[in-house]
Amino acid sequence: MTRTVVVTGATSGIGRAAAREFAGRGDRLVLAARAPETLEQVRRECAAAGAAEVRVVPTDVTEPGALDALTATAVTGFGRIDVWVHTAAVMAYGRFEEIPAEVFEQVVRTDLLGSAGVARVALRHFKEAGAGTLILTGSVLGHITAPYMSGYVTSKWGLQGLARALQQESRDLPGVNVCLVTPGSVDTPVYQQAANYVGRIGRPPLPITTPERVARAIAHCADKPRREISVGRVNLVMRVGFTALPAVYDVLVGPLMRLGGLTGRPVPPTEGAVFTPNPAGEAVRGGWLPDLSRVVRTVGGATAMVGSAVRRRLS
Repeated sequence: MTRTVVVTGATSGIGRAAAREFAGRGDRLVLAARAPETLEQVRRECAAAGAAEVRVVPTDVTEPGALDALTATAVTGFGRIDVWVHTAAVMAYGRFEEIPAEVFEQVVRTDLLGSAGVARVALRHFKEAGAGTLILTGSVLGHITAPYMSGYVTSKWGLQGLARALQQESRDLPGVNVCLVTPGSVDTPVYQQAANYVGRIGRPPLPITTPERVARAIAHCADKPRREISVGRVNLVMRVGFTALPAVYDVLVGPLMRLGGLTGRPVPPTEGAVFTPNPAGEAVRGGWLPDLSRVVRTVGGATAMVGSAVRRRLS
C-alpha cells in the first residue's frame, strides 16, 4: 500500500535523505521546511527518485498555526497521514553565558518545542484515524552531554523525555506508534549552519556516519516501529562512560570536544541559520566524509583512461 509520509525539516541533512529514501519506496510525500526554493529542489529530487506524488509546504515549526496548516494540506491532498518524520533542528556553539539568550531560546523553541508541536498535531490525527507512526529524531546528546552546545543538549534531553512519555501514553492506542531515532555524529551541514559564539566552526566528532544510513533507520521504523533505534558505532560506549564514570567523562569531554568537535577555522559571532534559513548551505551531506560514489566514479574513469592508453600503445 502506498503510504502518505510527512517530513518536516526536509531540505537538509537527515530530513532530505529521509525524503529521498521514502521517495525511492514509491510513497506519497508532503515535504516541509522553511526555505521554499530548497523545498522545490527536494521535490524534484523525490519525484525523480520514484515518489508517487510530492507536495511541498513552506513551514516554520515554531510559527503558531503552521503545523495545523501543514496537517490540513496533507489530509486534504492525500486523505490521511500514515507516517510523520520530524527532523527539523538548529544548533548553537558557545559557552552558555556567552550565547545570547534569544539564540539559546530559539534553539530550544525549534528543537524541543517544535518537536512537541509536531507530536501534538500528528498524534491527534493518528488517534482520529486509528493508526499512524510518528518518528522523532533525537541524538546521542539526549543521553550524554558536551560543552559548548548547551541549547542543543537541553533540547535533545527534553525530547528524550517527551518521546518516552508519549510512548507510555500511546500504549492504549493500538496502531499508533512513537519512535525515536538517535544518531551520533552525522555528515550533515548543521555544523556549518549553526550559530557560533565559540570562535571556531564546529564539526561532527569521529566516527561519523552518513545521513543516508540514518534515513534507512527511519524508514525501518516506519516499516517495523521500534521505541528507539541508535545509529552510531560508539553511542553505547559514550553512554556507558557518561553514566558509569562521570568524573572521568567530565575530565575528558572538554579537551575531546575542543579537539574533535571544533575545527581550526575561525568564525566571527553569528546567528547562523537559527532564525532565518540559509538555502545556500542546505544539502544532504556536510562534506565531512568523502563522497564514495564520486570516488568510485573518479577511480573508474581514471582506470578506463589508463586502459585505453595501454591498448593504444599495444595496438
